[in-house]
Amino acid sequence: MTGPSDPPDVPDLSVGLSREEAIALRESFDPEEQERISHTVADLLDLLGKTHTMAVLSAFAFAEGSLRFSDLESELAVAPNTLSTRLLDLTKAGLLDREAYNEVPPRVEYTPTEKTEQLFPVFAHLHHWAIEYEL
Repeated sequence: MTGPSDPPDVPDLSVGLSREEAIALRESFDPEEQERISHTVADLLDLLGKTHTMAVLSAFAFAEGSLRFSDLESELAVAPNTLSTRLLDLTKAGLLDREAYNEVPPRVEYTPTEKTEQLFPVFAHLHHWAIEYEL
């Protein structure tokens, strides 16, 4: 699902915004659209806050192409039931596409959607931050 049309003055978000630019952008929308955007951001943060969701998406952000369940399981050391739940959550949210192949043994591959690919700069930014800082 795509969102409403961007206003003509929306900057290129791939280069990042200053705090002031982000505030001005938010205020450029009518109150109803601001409310919709706020709910979408809250829903996204709720999803990203679930255990191992960020790790799963980060694996896709730095992978070349599709990943199998077993690829993610070995890379992330996540319990299979938790990984399965996260992949289902991400698929239902439209952030991953799931392709099951009629093979023995069964093969399932997950591919990030365009919506997810638009989140990938966030992971690059977080890794860059981690180069400079520690918690």
